[in-house]
Amino acid sequence: MEAQRSRPDRTLVVILAVLGVLVIVALVAVLTRGEPEQLDADTPEGVVQQYSAAVIDGDEAAAMDHLVPELAEDCTRMPSAEPAGIRVTLVDTTVRDDTADVDVLIVTTYGDGPFGSSEYEERGVFDLVRVGGEWRIESAPWPLTICDPTVVRG
Repeated sequence: MEAQRSRPDRTLVVILAVLGVLVIVALVAVLTRGEPEQLDADTPEGVVQQYSAAVIDGDEAAAMDHLVPELAEDCTRMPSAEPAGIRVTLVDTTVRDDTADVDVLIVTTYGDGPFGSSEYEERGVFDLVRVGGEWRIESAPWPLTICDPTVVRG
């Protein structure tokens, strides 16, 4: 008698191939997600995006470039708090002739406690004005404020 050669079950091969394809698709989706879309720097939304990124990265000099000149010149820096994770999402924009309001959602994540991290979510509004044809920030929501609005130099 001739011994039968065992062949792999075709169903198992198909299942393994499908799982392999799913893993590859998931990896591609995660790895290509990357950074958020960069908005046009000449729009109120783009200015707020660049300012927020600079504040979150701790680059106060770059953030100051987006403020109205009077605020940047007379800036008294806000005291730095414990670093936290901050995520900013655009909600809405209202543009008028020379002013704009950019409404954002700010999510702040704190620590890794025994039950995981905690988050605090709030809405905020950036007030912008046109200065020399460019949009500049006149006021920012407090989690993203670098200049203390209560200190007035005289």
